[in-house]
Amino acid sequence: MSCRTAHELPLPPRPPQAVSGNAFYRQVDSMKWNTREPIALKEILSGNVPAFLRKLVPVHTSITGANGKTITATYYVTPDYLSIGGNDDFARIPLTPMTAQLIADSLQCFLPTRKMVNDIYLAAKVKPEPVPLYAFRDSAIIFWHHHMIIEGQRKGEKGLIAGIKKDVVISSKVSRDPRPERVAIYGWHKPDGKPIQPLYTGHVNWYVDYSHGIRLVYRKIKVDKQWMDYTEVLRHPVYKTLLCDEDECDYFRYGQ
Repeated sequence: MSCRTAHELPLPPRPPQAVSGNAFYRQVDSMKWNTREPIALKEILSGNVPAFLRKLVPVHTSITGANGKTITATYYVTPDYLSIGGNDDFARIPLTPMTAQLIADSLQCFLPTRKMVNDIYLAAKVKPEPVPLYAFRDSAIIFWHHHMIIEGQRKGEKGLIAGIKKDVVISSKVSRDPRPERVAIYGWHKPDGKPIQPLYTGHVNWYVDYSHGIRLVYRKIKVDKQWMDYTEVLRHPVYKTLLCDEDECDYFRYGQ
């Protein structure tokens, strides 16, 4: 089964007794990341994900080829960041790239590039203004607090949302950073379209804070009506610029 099936995440149904987002955060409140994340991974892959997050939405982009011809592409993304819970009791869950990659691999998806984060922001219907927090940034209670701030801003609006988190992204900066075990983050766009966070690999990969978000992208990209794996697109001398705006576009997944 793949995301291509009606463009939905291939997750099992949400278990009847699954915990809410609020209950999840109460459970992991005092845990360190390496204890918290296996629990989050199990909850997500067991299907404890809101229904609205399962249905992927299209993002369209295009480039002009050397012959002046327009080349179009469509890829499918989760309408919000990875969350635990049901439609009425969910919570967004910041994760390390290691856990995010396990989830993406399990669901035949990948993590976006910097260019894709920009394109997703342009395509978004809901764009709340970023709200930075400064104390206990890597604590579960602040993760929950930030989620509630976003919900207060969203006011029940539906549709593709962006500008609320820094995305964990794939980037050639990860493999080229002389420091090992890096995570690349980017985004958190302000209303003027400018991101708070430039592309950055300064954090070790186990660092995660309230501002990080995981957005999944279905790994098959429709390029001029032909389906291609995202790795094929990124390797293509022309098509790669549909998805990537870096000098090198050869980092496809964490752990490669």
